[in-house]
Amino acid sequence: MLDIKYIRENVDAVRGAARDKRIACDVDGLLAVDEDRRRLQQELDALRTQSREGGERMGAMRNPKSPWYQQALAEGRTAEDIKAEAAAAQQALNDVKQRIKPLEEREREVLAKFDELMLTVPQPADPEVPLGADDTQNVEMRRWGEVRKFEFEPKDHVALGAALGIIDIERGVKLAGSRNYTLKGDAVLLHQAVLRLALDTMIARGFTPVQVPVLVREEIMYGTGYFPGGRDQAYLCERDGLSLVGTAEVSLTALHADEILEEADLPIRTVAVSPCFRREAGAAGKDTYGLYRIHLFDKVEQVIVCRNDVEESKRWHAEILANAEAVVQALELPYRVVNVCSGDLGQGQVQKFDIETWMPSRGGYGETHSASRFYEFQARRLKLRYRDAERKVRFCHTLNNTVIASPRILIPILELYQNADGSVTIPKALRTYLGGREYIGRS
Repeated sequence: MLDIKYIRENVDAVRGAARDKRIACDVDGLLAVDEDRRRLQQELDALRTQSREGGERMGAMRNPKSPWYQQALAEGRTAEDIKAEAAAAQQALNDVKQRIKPLEEREREVLAKFDELMLTVPQPADPEVPLGADDTQNVEMRRWGEVRKFEFEPKDHVALGAALGIIDIERGVKLAGSRNYTLKGDAVLLHQAVLRLALDTMIARGFTPVQVPVLVREEIMYGTGYFPGGRDQAYLCERDGLSLVGTAEVSLTALHADEILEEADLPIRTVAVSPCFRREAGAAGKDTYGLYRIHLFDKVEQVIVCRNDVEESKRWHAEILANAEAVVQALELPYRVVNVCSGDLGQGQVQKFDIETWMPSRGGYGETHSASRFYEFQARRLKLRYRDAERKVRFCHTLNNTVIASPRILIPILELYQNADGSVTIPKALRTYLGGREYIGRS
């Protein structure tokens, strides 16, 4: 969420953000509601002041021992005069209170509309973000690793998994419908190994592991910016007012919601392994084959909460990206990093870098990681604050990035490490997690 003062002073920038990010946002409507809100607030403040002062005066007028009452007698007014004056004052006070009630009702309506519109306002992107409509216009920054050239006809991960008896798409669909799967045997061990490699890497780099809920209150989804815009992507438990998260970012970022931290507590660097749930609404017919776009997966997520400082945020952004690259490099998978264009950014993201890993079956690079920085967008919604050296309370900055997501990462691992005899070589970085084994073959 942006500061309404910022919106008033940067109307063109906010309009441009809505246009460039392709997000529906009625900026003019918001400003009109904001003007109405401020007018009502001023009118109500004045009436409430009258009501408070009138109430205090009534108390004095009805208390014969009050200084006001004694002064009135000294001025020659009788008790009957004071009684009549008090009655008139009471009527005036009643009139003020009667004016307050409908204005408060109107204010509630206006505030509800104001809050609704504020939740739709996108954050302007960093000047370094390229303009573009969708992910086809993301800008490549660098590549790492060599794409393998096969001396035999390679199989895709689904065919490999079926032949090895470790992936069963059909039975997953039977159990839960499209975009579901089952992993068996060595695929499960490989899946757990990549998660553990990522977690161990992050712990070694100073991140604190946290086990978090994956079923959260809807206020937390609003607070992290996933609602209202992404509500159709979430699995909801309406009876309980809860939602399954699509990433542990939600829970990790909101850990200190409604708190005021000390500057010395920052940065907070956390990492979590969690199941993630996504409906993939609007993706009908897109990436329906295999393990690329599925409803349930596991992810190791890193989150940083830091001081309200743009340059510090940028430094942390580079670090969380480097953390993820270290894991992909340890797996010796060729990848590229792209600067995500404006039309592919989320509502609150200032800038995002994606890591795309080479997947032979897709004939190109497929997204496996996203590193995002939000400045104070999420923190404002969450009331996530800290007290700086001057004891001023400020909103924190937040950042997050995938460390690894599986089973999507199994696509390049299986496909790039396959052998002509149908076996799969286990990446060296994972062998310690699989008892030192070097190959996966048909059991």
